[in-house]
Amino acid sequence: MAASPTPLESVQACWARISQGSPIYKLVLSDVIIVSAEKGSMVASLKVTENHINSKKGLHGSVSATIVDWAGGMAIAAYSGLEKTGVSTDIHVSYVSSAKVGDTLTIEAKASRVGTNMGFTTVTIYKGEGENKSVVIHGTHSKYILRDREASKSS
Repeated sequence: MAASPTPLESVQACWARISQGSPIYKLVLSDVIIVSAEKGSMVASLKVTENHINSKKGLHGSVSATIVDWAGGMAIAAYSGLEKTGVSTDIHVSYVSSAKVGDTLTIEAKASRVGTNMGFTTVTIYKGEGENKSVVIHGTHSKYILRDREASKSS
């Protein structure tokens, strides 16, 4: 009997699969680094580039929402071991501050609850690393979890 994948292996496998089929993820998250994953949580980092900013030279709101969407899914993968994390039913993003080109974002995602059909996550995006980081975005994200039978119908 094969050993179950670790949370980190689940997140890496999920990211490898979805990154290939998503033009928006390729544009926004091509340089994301998955730092760690434990059951139900994931940490990643991303350097802000020109692709991530708005006309005022700050982190674009749609990029922040995309990161919340992605990171919430990765937290579900870390919790459940599933490579399929579902479809969004709700995303809420609170914009606390901003980041500029060259800043490093630390992305922390946690699955608060993962049930048979729904997953609920919180995502915090920080500017900086370690002790010297400050909150840029706080988000919550809910997903309807597609199981293998449903996923094959939607393909």
